[in-house]
Formats: sequence, C-alpha cells, structure tokens
Amino acid sequence: MKEIILVKMGELTLKGLNKHNFENALVRNVRLALADMGDVKVQNAQSALYVVPECEDFDMDEAAKRVGQVFGIVQYSRAARVEKDFSAICEAAAEYLGEELDAANTFKVNAKRADKSFPMASPAICAELGAYLLDKFPHLTVDVHEPDVTVTVEVRDFGAYIHGRQLHGAGGIPVGTGGKAAILISGGIDSPVAAWTIAKRGVELTPIHFASPPYTSERAEMKVITLLEKVALYSGPMTLRIVPFTEIQEAIVEKCPEDLFTIIMRRFMMKLAERIAILTKNQALVTGESLGQVASQTIQAIGCTDEAVKTMPVFRPLIGMDKEEIIRIARRIDTFETSIQPYEDCCTVFTPKHPRTRPVLDKVIEAEKALDTEALIQRAIEGIRRVKIGVER
Repeated sequence: MKEIILVKMGELTLKGLNKHNFENALVRNVRLALADMGDVKVQNAQSALYVVPECEDFDMDEAAKRVGQVFGIVQYSRAARVEKDFSAICEAAAEYLGEELDAANTFKVNAKRADKSFPMASPAICAELGAYLLDKFPHLTVDVHEPDVTVTVEVRDFGAYIHGRQLHGAGGIPVGTGGKAAILISGGIDSPVAAWTIAKRGVELTPIHFASPPYTSERAEMKVITLLEKVALYSGPMTLRIVPFTEIQEAIVEKCPEDLFTIIMRRFMMKLAERIAILTKNQALVTGESLGQVASQTIQAIGCTDEAVKTMPVFRPLIGMDKEEIIRIARRIDTFETSIQPYEDCCTVFTPKHPRTRPVLDKVIEAEKALDTEALIQRAIEGIRRVKIGVER
C-alpha cells in the first residue's frame, strides 16, 4: 500500500480538443508547487492527476495543502494505492481508514470502476466491501444518505485507490492557459482579491504597485509584497513592478483642479500600466474596482479611466461584488488581516475633499494639458524597481 494524492480536474474535462493543453499546464503547476519538497511524480490519466511521493520523508500534509491551492483542481484527497485485487482493496480500506471507521457510527461505500477490465462491477464492490468492513468493525451500521464516513474505491489505470472524504480544491483553470495580464495592486482589500480571482481563470499576473515616497513608507511596500506572496500560493511566481509615482502626484496637485485629482491620478496609473503591460507582453489590464464603492468607481469615472487605455482591454473581476463578498474571499485566501494594516498607499495621498464623482471626459482631458504627460510617464518607467514574488516557499 502506498499513499498518494488523488486529484480531480473539474471543468478541464470539458475542454474538448484543447484538453491536453490544460492538463499539461496543470501538471506543470502542481510540480512547481511541490518543487522544493523532494522527489515526487505527477501523473495524468483518465481525467485525474496522481501525486506520488518518491522519497521517505515526504510531507503529505504540506503537499496536500499546496495541491489544494493550485487553480484547475476541483477536488483532491489523500488515498491509498494498491494493486487491482479485491482482497488487497478490502485489507487496505480497513487499514487506511481504520481510525476514521473506529470513531464513526455509520458508513457507506462508493465505488468507481474506470478500468472496465476489473472483473467486479461497482455495485458488487460496494456490497462486498461493505460486508467486509461490517465484519471488521461490528459497531458500524450502513447509512447511504448521511454517513459519518464514506469509503470510496476507485479502480483506475495505475491501481485501485481507497480514500475517505474529498476536499474542495481552488477550482478554476490552470494559470498560464488564460493569457497574461498586468494588475494594479494597492495595499487595500480589493486588489489582491481581484488578482486571485483573475488568476483563477488561468491568467498569469504581472503586478504593478505605485509608490509615493516620502508620502508612502517602505512598510507600505512590504505590505504589498506580503499580500502578493499570499496570492502567489495560488497563482504561482510573478515579478512585481514598483513604479515611482511621487513626481506625478505632485505635478497633478500643483497644476490640476482639486476635484479632478483622483480621476487624473487614476488615468496616469492606467497609462503607465499599459506601457508596462506592452513591455512585458501582457494582453490586458486588471483592477480591483467595484462599481459605486468610492468616488473614482462610478460609471462616469470608470469611463474616463478606461479612455486612457488605447491598446488592450481592462478587466474588473470585482465590478459587481459588494464589500462583504470581497471581504469573504479576502479571508478565504488570508489577505484580509494584512490588507487592513494601517500603512498608507498612494491612492490615499492628496485625496481631494470633494472629488468629482461624475467627471466629464472633455474637461478631464483639458485639465491634463497642463501636465507634461509623456515626460512624467517616461521618468516613472525609468525608475521602476522589480521584486520577485513566490519564488521560494
């Protein structure tokens, strides 16, 4: 008997002729997630992955946790693999799930026979294994509706697999199958959730953060790095671009109407993000905006912001979510407590007392003429710093 991790792929099984591309990407991402844990084999067969440790001291608890964070996995479970022999299956089920069965009052058996050459049909496996376990654990009774323990047997290509409860994976599709996008990352609650949400659809991320020293601190940057490290547990490694934004904000404050500070600042961010996206071969921009949440996120303000981007789409995966929905995801991915740390980001610097919530594009463009936009953008790009995220566990 050998313990492995059995992985179910979910929507990847519906991808038709392109399915192998998604499966290959998932295998690559699982291997990457486990790369520092020792020798491990990741096999793909019959719409499932098999994570098979090949070293004595392999940490199955940590491996299962990491596998559960890889996008493209809908369910996973630790399982015992034995030869495709019914006597071996019975003995392994009693041994591998013995502690759970000892502590339970009720159980049932599920069987899935993917290998149709196995001589017993699924109902026969359920009936005979159930009888065997009742004999071994006489305190148990069968409950097919709400059992304390479900013993699952899957007869597949490489062997027979026995496992208990299946855990929910991260879902989605493998990162790297949905293109590349540059995402604007602040230190708040929303943008890390937006990063996680768009990565769940297979998008490889290039995060961009705008820093305004001395108005923002080094701690604010470290907060963003910490947030991205938590996202990277799901999305995989990425390289953060930290863009100097002080000169641009000071120029806006000096030369533009106060009620337009926020919208002009956002437009500069989008223009810079677009330039960076082009340089890094990304195909889209992503933001964490939610409609109506703040002054810069009205329909009119978003329209003015989008006009600044000329060559690619802008995705807003949180656009229809309310704050409670966003916070629920932030808690799930463990970014919430970091996001609420009180370190200012550049979005809160020079905030006008009465920002215009329904800006008119023509007036915004006219106000921007007071600025040397191209020179400001070029100097900011020249000052970009890079930080690798998620390379080491």
